[in-house]
Amino acid sequence: MPQQLTLRVRPRLAAVAVLLLLAFVAATARTATAATPLTVAQAVATQNNSVQTVRGYIVGEPVATSTVNRSGFTDDLAVALADTAGETSTSKMVYVQLTTQWRSTWGLRTHPANLGKQVDVTGTLTAYFSHAGLKSPSAISAVGSTPNPTTTTTSPTSTTSTTTSPSPTGTATGPYDSTYYAPAIGKTGSALRASLHSIIRNQTVLTYDQVWEALKDTDQDPNNPNNVIEIYSGRSIARSDNGGGVDQWNREHVWAKSHGDFGTANGPGTDVHHLRPEDVTVNSTRGNLDFDNGGSPVAQCTGCLSDADSFQPRDAVKGDVARMILYMAIRYEGDDGWPNLEPDESVGNGTAPYIGKLSVLKAWSAGDPPDAFEKRRNQVIYDTWQHNRNPFVDHPEWVGAIWP
Repeated sequence: MPQQLTLRVRPRLAAVAVLLLLAFVAATARTATAATPLTVAQAVATQNNSVQTVRGYIVGEPVATSTVNRSGFTDDLAVALADTAGETSTSKMVYVQLTTQWRSTWGLRTHPANLGKQVDVTGTLTAYFSHAGLKSPSAISAVGSTPNPTTTTTSPTSTTSTTTSPSPTGTATGPYDSTYYAPAIGKTGSALRASLHSIIRNQTVLTYDQVWEALKDTDQDPNNPNNVIEIYSGRSIARSDNGGGVDQWNREHVWAKSHGDFGTANGPGTDVHHLRPEDVTVNSTRGNLDFDNGGSPVAQCTGCLSDADSFQPRDAVKGDVARMILYMAIRYEGDDGWPNLEPDESVGNGTAPYIGKLSVLKAWSAGDPPDAFEKRRNQVIYDTWQHNRNPFVDHPEWVGAIWP
């Protein structure tokens, strides 16, 4: 009897031992995977839209596909990581998008001392600035630090996208690519620019009076259809409270109408792709200033800065401003009786048909991608008012394809 009992128990013990061994192996594998971030070299080679943690040193601020500032930082919208703190080759870097919740802690303009720090960043491995990138980060922490809400957090509002990043050469990815943008798909550089100009110049031209009604529609407050949202201040104000009085809203030319001296005549002066509601006082402060970073706080416009030669809007609309300016440069090429508008690197353009700074505008566009409000606005303009689109709202990667 004892011998039979022993025979029954041993197989059960063996089975339990096997299960424990398998569980241990699986747990060990999971722990090893979780504890081993990718190197930057691995991240550069693994741009497959997967969510990964990457470890590297902060080596600068990316401002273009192959340009990284290592001093004189212009904004808090992105950082570049490398496997060594002294790396200068952009081909060995991964560009990290800093969405709103990370900018005040990790942005180099605000915290230049972050340069050289080793960090772990969790995000989506996909192109950024038409370069190997890590987007929509859900966690950032200094290596060796104790996690705290300031330095490392899993963002409760962040979402992970597995959508393939649009190609900088114009690969079809959008709903209008097989129709409206069909002639532009597959092109880049000057060919893409010329094609987009031919497409978007076909529009219904509004009068300056019609702009009032258009803006009441295009800039409607999504939480209150009786109001509009002012672009720089972000204030929600009654759509009927328009005019020239203090605390009313009026028609702001984002591309200042004196830059090219086109005024309010039908055409660039009435193109609602760059006309927005704004508080009368804030509109006056902006005047015809070029766009750049820095300055002193602007009254009635939280987050806005201004100095003698430039204006900086609040973070939430920096990309909107950039894409409006770049739309104007593509739409008005000097071949239809209007000035040839161009962005440049100056902040003293006067009445010349230029506006700056291009490098800053590109960084703003990359750091503040189109949101639901901007996309709806583009659609309403297309469907109801001008029947043309801002291509940089539909394809923000085309900014780098035209202005590398």
